[in-house]
Amino acid sequence: MRDRRVLYAATFLRSLATGMVGVLVGIYLAKLGFDAAETGAVIGAGLGGAAVAALVVTVAGDRIRRRGALITLALLGAAGGMIVALASGVAVIAAAAFAGMLNGMGRDRGASLILDQAMLPATAADASRTTAFAWYNVFQDAGSALGGLLAATPVLLRSTLAVEEVPAFRLTLVGYACILVVTALVYANLSPAVEAPGATPLGARLAPQSRRILWKISSLFAVDSLAGGFLTTALLAFFFYERFGAGEAAVGLLFFGARIANAGSHLGAAWLAKRIGLVNTMVFTHIPSSLLLVTVPFAPNFPVAAALFLLREGLVEMDVPTRQSYVMAVVHPEERTFASGVTHLVRLGAAAVAPAFAGLLMRGLALGAPLLVGAGMKIGYDLLLFAAFRGHKPPEERGEE
Repeated sequence: MRDRRVLYAATFLRSLATGMVGVLVGIYLAKLGFDAAETGAVIGAGLGGAAVAALVVTVAGDRIRRRGALITLALLGAAGGMIVALASGVAVIAAAAFAGMLNGMGRDRGASLILDQAMLPATAADASRTTAFAWYNVFQDAGSALGGLLAATPVLLRSTLAVEEVPAFRLTLVGYACILVVTALVYANLSPAVEAPGATPLGARLAPQSRRILWKISSLFAVDSLAGGFLTTALLAFFFYERFGAGEAAVGLLFFGARIANAGSHLGAAWLAKRIGLVNTMVFTHIPSSLLLVTVPFAPNFPVAAALFLLREGLVEMDVPTRQSYVMAVVHPEERTFASGVTHLVRLGAAAVAPAFAGLLMRGLALGAPLLVGAGMKIGYDLLLFAAFRGHKPPEERGEE
């Protein structure tokens, strides 16, 4: 339980930082004079760095000390954030975003999550595994929600301390780096019990059935994440800023509300999954959220767009704890780090591709084009997931039959 509390505290802090930077980075880059394509390239670089870190953790996660890896990842993120806060050139900021795994998605989906997810199932029985993941995600979204509020920090600095606009953003990003340093200190309290016992490459130990399941589900997750790359928090914040003239305070408040809606939906997902199953919960809540997203670009003003967006956020994350629980349930315990790594890696890699194209669509077609493309791809993913896995049930559902 002590290690579980450490994991919950660390994910809260990491999500606090990620939620703040996800809202601010797109507006910050716009303040520096970056256009939509350059903004998309920087965000894509950050996600690309996260994908590389995920690859390292996936390959070596059971052969290196998890505690040390988590501390290192937090400190690298802090260093990258500090450089982004102080630099001005596109190339330098993009390189720092890559090295620091700057997460413009606004949600914690990086290499640290891979290790957290592999450790968490051992703390719960099959019947309560989804609930454990639900609470983990509640802490994530609570952090992201407060991070959205912290995105108003530049406004407070300007109004209370008379700090100029760009320096106010830079100081806020320094705060982001400091939060990640604290996250590293929290991870330092993990006990030796979290370390993996094996020392051989886990991929070689995958059972044939697990390999088939992992290949199929990872391919589908790649489609979903590619769609999500068109809908990162940074690009959505950029959309609300450009389309409706919403400033960082209004956008930060919007994403605070979104994360609160996400947090409540996680507990609802655990409740629903016990009644209709993990796969059904993933699909039957995700499709309506995508249909709501389609309506946002056609909203006449910011309040209407914000209301539609918040309705969407109340459904869109219900597949997260159910998806995580499902993947950990359908592989053997000794395969969890590799399975967690592969599924997250394909998601991060696919997400890293999309933002640059989303920026080009915004510049060359319409500001709302990425929202329509992302929503359409997500609906396709849901239908394919249901067709492929509706008959493959996790242990707790097979036991009820």
